[in-house]
Formats: sequence, C-alpha cells, structure tokens
Amino acid sequence: MRTVGRLIGSRRAALGMTLQQLADASGCGKGYLSEIENGRRPGPPSDRILQNLERALLLEPGTLVKAARWQSTPAQVRREVQGMRRAGRIARELVELVKDGGLDEAHRSGSLQRLVERLAPTANIERTPLPVQVPVINSVAAGYPREFTDLGYPARVADDYVAAPDLMDPEAFAARVVGDSMAPLYAEGDIVVFSPERDTAPGSDCFVRLERDGETTFKRVYFEVDAETGAELIRLQPLNSEYPARTVGREEVAGMYAAVYVIRAVGAGGR
Repeated sequence: MRTVGRLIGSRRAALGMTLQQLADASGCGKGYLSEIENGRRPGPPSDRILQNLERALLLEPGTLVKAARWQSTPAQVRREVQGMRRAGRIARELVELVKDGGLDEAHRSGSLQRLVERLAPTANIERTPLPVQVPVINSVAAGYPREFTDLGYPARVADDYVAAPDLMDPEAFAARVVGDSMAPLYAEGDIVVFSPERDTAPGSDCFVRLERDGETTFKRVYFEVDAETGAELIRLQPLNSEYPARTVGREEVAGMYAAVYVIRAVGAGGR
C-alpha cells in the first residue's frame, strides 16, 4: 500500500491541483502539505485533516485514513502481514496446481519445487544481522547536527562511527550528549543512536528537529491535543526536573527520530 503522502500527491496531480489549491480546499498550510507529500513529517496527519483532504481530493471516504493506519503500523508487523499475504497467494496457486495435474505431476514437472522455493522467504526464520556502522555526527549542547539532507535526515558527515547490533536502518545516526537535561537516564558523553525507521511512540526519547530555524533537541515526546481547538501538540519533556517542558504544534516539527541505543563507557555517570 502506498504512503499517505504518495496517495495525496498522485491524486492531486491527477486532478491538476496545485499545492496552494489543495491547501485552500482542505484548510491545511501549503508547507505542511508539501512535507506530507514528500514524506518529511514524523507521522501521518490526524483523522480530521485526512478527512478534509479526502473531500478536497474527491476520494472515497476512508481512503487516506486507512492508508495512515497501515503507515503507522510498526515495520515488523507490516513485513509479517505482507509475508502472510504472499504465502496465502502461493498456497492458492498450489491448490490449483494439484487440482489440475495432481501432486505427482506437479513434483515431476518441477512446479512444486518452484512454489516451495517461493514460499521459503515467507517463513519466520531468525537471522542474525551484522552490526551496522552508524555515523556519530557531532556533539552540540542542547542540540545535535544542524546540517540535513533533502530527505530531512542528518548529512552523512561523521566524526566517528559506532556499531549498532540488530539495527538495519541505513539512515541511522548518532550524537554525543552534552548537558544534563536528560539526566539521570542519559549522561554527558553518552552516545545515543537514533533511527528514522523506528516508530515514535508516546514516551519515546527522540531527537527532534523543529521547523523554525532548524532548531534541534533531544527530549522525551508525548502527543497531546488542544482541548479548545483540537490541534495536535507535541510535548518535549526533559527527564531532569530542573528543566521545563515545552509544547509545540505538530506542524512545527520537521523531524522526530527515536533513540534505539545508548553507548557509554563502563561506570560512566555513576551507573
């Protein structure tokens, strides 16, 4: 299934609509729509926004909402579902093959073997991936890397590299902690690895890049809704109680990447 952004972009192009026209018709900002179409948002829009876009694009109700549900499903679950669907298609082919010529004929002709070979990759076989070498971008107080690619990920200019076992995300990056806003869980000097591929669930510790001035920060994130306007909000919560939380609109967040590993020297931070 295509992502929400690709569905919106292809439908808008088919209707001959400009971004501005779609923004006016749906009540969304032009820049916000551009980020959605290009896959640069931290997650799909709310159901309310998607329903407005469905009406503006003359789509069947639920088209974008359904795509958003699939897009928000964890990557591992999506792979398992796709594997089961593929296995189901192959099983149906096997039934037809046996029905047409019988099992013996399917075996003699090699058709049975070919189906088995196609089915094998869908089996749930444990594999041990090689460690990925993750670039350590830099260490900047209260922020992290400020140079980004057109995809919204940090530029691949590394000061150093660290190994991250079981991490297969080619866009993963790491940065050193400076300051104590995330103490006691993260200490100054810790190296935190972030994965753009991982889902950012409520309560995740994330590298966050804000739209305004490209500001970046490392905080625990919580998703909230404004009681009066219904607008989606993201609370950036330090773990150190001496620092205040900050709440921003979801449209202000240009990128949000979950922490997946922390690497520290033995005994660092008294732990």
